[in-house]
Amino acid sequence: MLITRELTDVVVVAVPGPSLDASNSRNFKKEMTRAVETAMNMVWDMSQVQFVDSSGLGAIVSCLKQLNAKGGDLRICGLSKGVRTLFELVRLHRVVEIYNTREEALSAFGG
Repeated sequence: MLITRELTDVVVVAVPGPSLDASNSRNFKKEMTRAVETAMNMVWDMSQVQFVDSSGLGAIVSCLKQLNAKGGDLRICGLSKGVRTLFELVRLHRVVEIYNTREEALSAFGG
């Protein structure tokens, strides 16, 4: 399950690992869609995730689009080296801001 908690106007989500892929991306997207309904800004702590496939990337982009459509934004932190390399390969790092720690990501929202 996803662990969420609100800090000021930012919802922090600890994304469960070890993967975000075809086996769980549909459920992840469903849970995030519900969370986006009440959130304006989100920080995803992906430190437990070691592998992401195209289904997982699609779920991330879908959530980002939903947040952007309502004027919100997404920050991601704690990426493993392999996942960060994938984000850079598909240029996702150009559309979503990536931080090393949860604290840095929260500070980027001014919180």
